[in-house]
Amino acid sequence: MTLKLAALTMIGLSAQPVAFAQKTEADPWSQADEVWGAEQMKPARQQVLRHHGDTTATYFQAERFELQSFDDEEVLLLDGNAWTGGDINKLWFKTELEYLPEEGEFEEAELQALWSRAISPYWDFQAGVRQDFEPESRTHIVAGFQGLAPYLFETDAAAFLSTEGDLTARVEAEYELLLTQRLILQPRIEAGFSAQDIPELETGAGLTGIDAGLRLRYEIRRTFAPYIGIEWQESFSDTAEMIEARGGETGKAAVIFGVRAWY
Repeated sequence: MTLKLAALTMIGLSAQPVAFAQKTEADPWSQADEVWGAEQMKPARQQVLRHHGDTTATYFQAERFELQSFDDEEVLLLDGNAWTGGDINKLWFKTELEYLPEEGEFEEAELQALWSRAISPYWDFQAGVRQDFEPESRTHIVAGFQGLAPYLFETDAAAFLSTEGDLTARVEAEYELLLTQRLILQPRIEAGFSAQDIPELETGAGLTGIDAGLRLRYEIRRTFAPYIGIEWQESFSDTAEMIEARGGETGKAAVIFGVRAWY
């Protein structure tokens, strides 16, 4: 009797028309539209989008706020950034300042304002302007990419075209190795390039220099982490020749003490 009942049930189900399961163009995409009406539901959908993925956020970070101690001098460095926007479009600000405490002056100072557009889950295209204040006042057009390369390398690459017609580029890459949940070792490398000689800035064509360092930080809180490290800075090619011509060093090492913080 049970088998007969099951067989009859299956036959009955198979005989039912499947049209009720097929969605037609006239059907609403949400049953709420049918009950309340599409116009009534439109503000509700906008609110859901705003609170789940379309929220405007703001972020500030001092990526490197450190004292670099060389054999012959000390340099106070601030490498910071901030952004505001959503998941797709953001307004970025980046700054890098190098201050010489003994001389009481800035050796280098720059500020970038960039529009950033997400072009993939891991990469943003960025474009905007860069203003140099030291060692010379100069304005640049900026275009580049920032994101997460394979194997979790955080990468920032940009080209700069100045109002003087000088074309330069900069590539930065870093990696975070978690020794524990709070103790993190960060290798970092930065390379500079120039398409031509810029004598007033002691910059030669080709690969201008490489900064390579290791920083070991301890995250007291996720938003605040003191660190120590070492860094080697080397100049190459025509840039090295220009530095040697004035009696400077083309390669030097620094011991680093700093703080990384974000909000």
